[in-house]
Amino acid sequence: MIQVKRALLSVYDKSGILEFARALDALGIEIISTGGTARHLTGGGVRVTPIDQLSGLPDLFEGRLKTLTPQVHGGLLMRRDRAEDRKQAEDHGIAPIDLLCVNLYPFEETVARSGADRASCIEMIDIGGPAMIRAAAKNHRHVVVVPSPSHYEAVAARLAETPGQFPEQEAARLAAEAFGLTCTYDAAIYRYLRAEREMPEYWAAGGKRLQGLRYGENPNQQASCYISGEGFWKRVAQLQGKELSYNNFADTWAAWQCLGEFGETACVIIKHGTPCGVALGASPAEAFERARDCDALSAFGGIVLLNRPADEAVARLLTGMFLEVVGAPSWAEDAKVVLKKKKNLRLLTLPPQSSGGADAADLRFRSLGEAVLVQTPMPPHTGTAQWKCVTEAEPDGETLRELDFAWRVTRHVRSNAIVLSKNGQSIGLGCGQTSRIDAAEVALLKAQRAGHATAGSVLASDAFFPFRDVVDRAAQMGVSAIVQPGGSRRDNESIAACNQHGIAMLLTGERVFMH
Repeated sequence: MIQVKRALLSVYDKSGILEFARALDALGIEIISTGGTARHLTGGGVRVTPIDQLSGLPDLFEGRLKTLTPQVHGGLLMRRDRAEDRKQAEDHGIAPIDLLCVNLYPFEETVARSGADRASCIEMIDIGGPAMIRAAAKNHRHVVVVPSPSHYEAVAARLAETPGQFPEQEAARLAAEAFGLTCTYDAAIYRYLRAEREMPEYWAAGGKRLQGLRYGENPNQQASCYISGEGFWKRVAQLQGKELSYNNFADTWAAWQCLGEFGETACVIIKHGTPCGVALGASPAEAFERARDCDALSAFGGIVLLNRPADEAVARLLTGMFLEVVGAPSWAEDAKVVLKKKKNLRLLTLPPQSSGGADAADLRFRSLGEAVLVQTPMPPHTGTAQWKCVTEAEPDGETLRELDFAWRVTRHVRSNAIVLSKNGQSIGLGCGQTSRIDAAEVALLKAQRAGHATAGSVLASDAFFPFRDVVDRAAQMGVSAIVQPGGSRRDNESIAACNQHGIAMLLTGERVFMH
């Protein structure tokens, strides 16, 4: 057990600190405190020893230097079970500090609020706080570190059970969490200071747990969701329904990314991380109907996101089938009344697409055991101006717009990917196949199963054609135009096949694999 006789309290977030200090004071624990925290506690009737009495120094450099002194760090780092440490502490007037309660300057919140005000952001980089937390956490055999207000009640209760004593084992758990906190804090600073598109020499990632999950992809896997920064997951709001599951989180993010392709009224339906229906419409209701009807069988149990405020009409359509998650920028009151009947349906209010800028700028990463793959996000779609028509047949304006729609969808379909579309509606999606011709066959199968006429449709492929087989199959489907990156040694074979069938082909020069 750790005997707690002296505690240092220094917090930016004052919530709950007065009650915690009163609990310590009631146990006869001496409280040392800094600046604003000391004034807050004194005003609440708690006896406090100001930090300058301990260090012999006032706050310096407008508060930048308060706790970075031997008296503070010596008190935290000295080993109580070593005679030499005790002697050195006595010789230099250093008294032990047995409990440290610190929370940090709100750096991430300041970045989100201040935007380009770099000076304000830099001032919110806490130095003394992380240094003290790390010192106390390192010496957790002798010091209890309390890094968050969420621990106040439990720590106070444990100290009250055996007055003034705290179990070493629990102190070790708090120390581990404290290092996780400082790691996450440093990672946020790293993200802010590095160049947006720079691939760094060191990879740093950190996040705070948003929520624990019942399980991961499968019931025999543990899972939680962690977030960092001030992007999509800080701004989305859940209005009703069960908690989001591991797969719900993944699919909602995939849907959000795809939805960002469209300024027009659009609906995206995601299943297993890939679109199973994307469509434009004159209204949210029409956009949903057209997205659903791309492949209604696959849409069952899917994630549906809209980029326009949702009204009662679309709400009634959404209740007509089983869905996991539905989201829109806002929901009319009568729409919420309709959807309330589906108690388990997760109903989300989405942030404006423009607020996704921070998400778009951040690096993407994937765990491979002890290794991490890191890449920049796929660059945003820039239109068709740089596309090159390489066939005798050329698309008219309407066909070019359709090809552009199909290409925007393809950017979010798992590779190998083939997208058939017609009139701003995906009608056949072949995804995740190990050959391009198989992806084309799956797209055709889905289109036929849903009753879509493929004659006059367009086809988009996320990578080049190594053979002419996809072009020949597209001709059999009645496809009028194809868009693909180009770059194969056999491009001429595919171009010749298009000329033979009277199909227009455009090359984007841009591969858009999604794995």
